[in-house]
Amino acid sequence: MSMDGDAGKDATQRGDADELRAQQIDYFARCFAHLSEHVGAVVLGASRAIELALTCLFSEGHLLLEDLPGVGKTTLARVISASIDARHDRVQFTPDLLPSDVTGFSVFHPGTQEFEFREGPVFANIVIADEINRASPKVQSALLEVMEERRVTVDGATHPVPRPFMIVATQNPIELEGTYRLPEAQLDRFLIRTSMGQPSLEAEVAMVLAQGVVASETAPSGLRSDHIEALIAIAAAVRVREPVVEYAASICRATRTGPNVRMGASPRATLALVRAARVRAAADRRDFVSPDDIRSLTRPVLAHRIELHASASVHKITQDDIIDEAVRSIAPPQDRG
Repeated sequence: MSMDGDAGKDATQRGDADELRAQQIDYFARCFAHLSEHVGAVVLGASRAIELALTCLFSEGHLLLEDLPGVGKTTLARVISASIDARHDRVQFTPDLLPSDVTGFSVFHPGTQEFEFREGPVFANIVIADEINRASPKVQSALLEVMEERRVTVDGATHPVPRPFMIVATQNPIELEGTYRLPEAQLDRFLIRTSMGQPSLEAEVAMVLAQGVVASETAPSGLRSDHIEALIAIAAAVRVREPVVEYAASICRATRTGPNVRMGASPRATLALVRAARVRAAADRRDFVSPDDIRSLTRPVLAHRIELHASASVHKITQDDIIDEAVRSIAPPQDRG
């Protein structure tokens, strides 16, 4: 075959691959919009929280919903889990909860002289950890392995959890009695932390008028667990140029310095930021991550990973201030695909 023929064949193959990729990205964007609309029909006035929750889902990350009581944290977690035709479970965290109540335990059978592992609620595709900061540090530490490695070790035996896997945790940042502060190692394993915020007047009125209409809350969206796995793979293949990766890493590094910073965003935060940015790009029907994707996710991905000195509160400096300064200090690369 001639060189011209080889070149033409390669060009055709590249064209076919580009067309297939464009179809996959379009499919992802339509599914993301469909699921967002489905959840938004029940959780009113929380479009940003829904967007971030789904970004977390398709990034294979974990979500921390932190807000005041009565704003719909548990409802959002429950609706997302019910919208997907996959196994979901809920754990109400309390001070007397044991690690085995979450991860599972082994039962000895005298007849067979063998131990049988009984799976705990963490062996679900979506696990709702309600009021996670009410559990003891011993229980919270039991979640570290499964959140990072997607497996549970009990009595020396390792048991993988199903895929996809996501923990949606809720906590009240105001009420401190009977609660335990989440350790830094656990906070760092949450891909995104966000709040619901107070709904608009129109959304609050709509909630009251729709009270008692709960059928749509448990109605599946039509997406099964295998669909979610396919969508995760599509998002994971979104291209990220090296200058954009360097931009994300530079922002995270900039949060680690300064007189008010005790601990900045870890390298795990850089990985999380790029993973979430891939999902945002695919939801926007793009096969490449832009600097704007990175910038838009810095607060929800990085803020809970930054710990400030006590002096910061005196000067009324917050984690968001540290992030905004880091973003301002780093010049973005040229925004192109």
